[in-house]
Amino acid sequence: MAASDVRVRATAAAAEWIRKLTAQHGPLMFHQSGGCCDGSAPMCYRLGEFKIGSRDVLLGELEGAPFWIGGDQFERWAHTTLTIDVVKGRGAGFSLEAPEGVRFLTRSDLCDVPPA
Repeated sequence: MAASDVRVRATAAAAEWIRKLTAQHGPLMFHQSGGCCDGSAPMCYRLGEFKIGSRDVLLGELEGAPFWIGGDQFERWAHTTLTIDVVKGRGAGFSLEAPEGVRFLTRSDLCDVPPA
């Protein structure tokens, strides 16, 4: 996959946290919904702990963890590349990093990848 085809990526700091959480909890997954839990922050779960819906779209993987986005969110962000970062502070959701005093954060950039 060419760099211009990447739909989701992690900063070095986020990748480090994903590896730490994988070592602690086992295989992980992400879901970006835009729902009530911490706004539109990406939620990190144990693999299979979050039920994927029929409209959810698999954007890619971060450190081996599949990264899904809700269908409605995908339509809104279809022309962006998502960069997952990590910042200090506790989010309001059920994401696995919350007890660690950090939270994942999504940044987006316009890209020229056509919607799937």
